[in-house]
Amino acid sequence: MPRPSRRSRSLRRIHVRTAKGSKLVYAKRKPQKAHCANCGQVLHGVASERPYLMSKISKTEKRPDRPYAGQLCSKCMRIKIKSEIKE
Repeated sequence: MPRPSRRSRSLRRIHVRTAKGSKLVYAKRKPQKAHCANCGQVLHGVASERPYLMSKISKTEKRPDRPYAGQLCSKCMRIKIKSEIKE
């Protein structure tokens, strides 16, 4: 039986093959993918990892290099920039 702190279903259960057989490893789940603030579509090119792994990733790998990167999808970004130009 796992120790009490490992019984939570918030932890992933991973079966790892070892030389002696199979072993159960407990790991925290990955966070959800980033979504567009306007339409809610999943943002492509934006990394989603645990904070301790995100600190090891370079800035250019975390998000695209364009205006509103990480907040808006490319379609909503184009609409917003065009509306700002008209005003």
